[in-house]
Amino acid sequence: MSTVVRPPSSRLGDQDLHWFNEGTYRRAYEKLGAHPCIEDGVAGVRFGVWAPNAAEVSVVGDWNGWQPTRDALTPRGDSGVWEGFVPGAAHGHKYKFHLVSRELGYTVLKTDPFGRRFEEAPATAAIVWGLDYAWGDAEWLATRAARQGRRAPMSIYEVHLGSWMRRADEGGRSLGYREIAEPLAKHVKRLGCTHVELMPVMEHPFFGSWGYQVTGYFAPTSRYGTPEDFMFLVDHLHRQGIGVILDWVPAHFPSDRHALGFFDGTHLYEHADPRKGFHPDWNSLIFNYDRNEVRSFLVSSALFWLDVYHADALRVDGVASMLYLDYSRASGEWLPNEHGGRENLGAIALLKQLNAAVVEEHVGVPTIAEESTSFPRVSRPVSDGGLGFGMKWDLGWMHDTLKFLGRDPIHRRWHLDELTFRSMYQFSEDFVLPLSHDEVVHGKGSLLGKMAGDEWQQRANLRLLFAYQWAMPGKKLLFMGGELGQRREWNHDGVLDWGLLDDERHRGLLDLVSRLNELHHTTPALYELDFDREGYEWGLADSELCVYAFFRRDSHGRRVLVVLNLTPLPRADFVVGVEERGFWREILNTDAAQYGGSGVGNLGGREAYPVPTHQRPCALTLTLPPLSALYLEAPAASEQVTLPAPSAEGATASGSRSSSPRRSKAKRRKRR
Repeated sequence: MSTVVRPPSSRLGDQDLHWFNEGTYRRAYEKLGAHPCIEDGVAGVRFGVWAPNAAEVSVVGDWNGWQPTRDALTPRGDSGVWEGFVPGAAHGHKYKFHLVSRELGYTVLKTDPFGRRFEEAPATAAIVWGLDYAWGDAEWLATRAARQGRRAPMSIYEVHLGSWMRRADEGGRSLGYREIAEPLAKHVKRLGCTHVELMPVMEHPFFGSWGYQVTGYFAPTSRYGTPEDFMFLVDHLHRQGIGVILDWVPAHFPSDRHALGFFDGTHLYEHADPRKGFHPDWNSLIFNYDRNEVRSFLVSSALFWLDVYHADALRVDGVASMLYLDYSRASGEWLPNEHGGRENLGAIALLKQLNAAVVEEHVGVPTIAEESTSFPRVSRPVSDGGLGFGMKWDLGWMHDTLKFLGRDPIHRRWHLDELTFRSMYQFSEDFVLPLSHDEVVHGKGSLLGKMAGDEWQQRANLRLLFAYQWAMPGKKLLFMGGELGQRREWNHDGVLDWGLLDDERHRGLLDLVSRLNELHHTTPALYELDFDREGYEWGLADSELCVYAFFRRDSHGRRVLVVLNLTPLPRADFVVGVEERGFWREILNTDAAQYGGSGVGNLGGREAYPVPTHQRPCALTLTLPPLSALYLEAPAASEQVTLPAPSAEGATASGSRSSSPRRSKAKRRKRR
């Protein structure tokens, strides 16, 4: 492994320090941390660390026997930054900072907040690392803005690297970054997903945190290999036409003694007052977003993964917990802001700053908010008064949908609003529809296990769920294992049940997901206007028969009709009003035998006749299979022919009723 030689200009300049202290430094990682270089003809490493309350700072490591008096750093004026060039230190050496606090006599060894690589847990030292990798993804980077624009199809496969696949012949160890690249890309291409979302790969001491307790905000975890190995994984996925989304966690960090907490004998990165600085849900510390240098640190971290590791998007974890000072706190356990409100003004400012920086620095690279409340304009531009995210997870859709499909079908007629309510708000933000890891852990069971009914009905309900998800406006996300129809809930210490694919029923489910993604790519009505009101048209909601129908539409007006039969009873002669007369082609039937269904359907499609129905000029009479979703593509203008009208009786068959998507006020979901 060769070392990257950095020129003397890698030294911190006065302007760098000004930007860092001002909170506007976007790439502090270029100067702070450890950088192998040659200065005045001597090889060594230039170190820099922010520790304003330290009386002494030195670097200890492999080259000096870990002696704290050997390599002292020098303070840079009143910036709080200490730096120095250390001859003899080199690429691959382990190191820490030795700090003596000014006020408390506090002495501690800390790992580098800007470290590029760390020892594998439970060891905690940083490792001097000069990144050296020859990327081969130029074609991907040149086209990705178009690939992941607002009007592009996006379906995301969420992955936990440590439990996706393991080596049974080596004690069940997790695959490394390089080992997993080919099988992961092959599987994602088989599914037809456009992106992989990786649960946090940033260094974390506790494997059971799934990566959400980060101690290394500039380092991929060493559990699976070197930084270059991780680059290889991203590069390989890009070469296969697959985008990479990284989970990023600015909401909190663990209190491990070796890391950021109480860094220089003061609460440097976190708030000192536990009412603002301690997270009760995760037993962790909360960043002090009001501090300029903390904002420089976090924005630099976000851009680092986009700059250095070519990430195509960042999914920002725990945004709701950042926005509200009273998040998960009872009265008296939180402090209001300067205006007496509950909003965390510092966090809001940070998120706007972050998103503005990403937009300016990386065209076509979105940030995605995991945000569970009704905070306004999360996915609207900062210039328009929004937070600036590119998209937001629709957690309300996820909860409502899983609740509905967990109900016995005999009771669903009374709860159809749990599905239809989304049509009231679905364009208030630019949404991602997630079926994420959070829904298949901690006793919640698998997606298949959540479905109501006997084994056949559960499988049919799961097929219905996926087809409904892919049909609704918004980008799609599915956590690994859902496509296999696992019965076991996810366990980070386990592995996916790959053997299920020996069963044709499970292969059928995977084939359905593949078909959904194929249609998602090839049918503009199913993706082009995901974020525009023109992309969705109300059809009907028959609460008595428990049928929900709607239309998706592309920018040229071509429609796809989606009909959901939410009971196990097949429906013959069900009539839906449509605009276009002629042959409506059935492009998806989740009850098809190839997906594990009973094979009931419409023999490839049905003719629509000019009989006014449901305030539309034509009527389409369908057979609805049990617990199914149908997609029917409208005839093109050239295919629309004048057809004789059927008898009036045909237009008044079952399905002529419709209802509004609006819920009663009493039954609406309470949202923050």
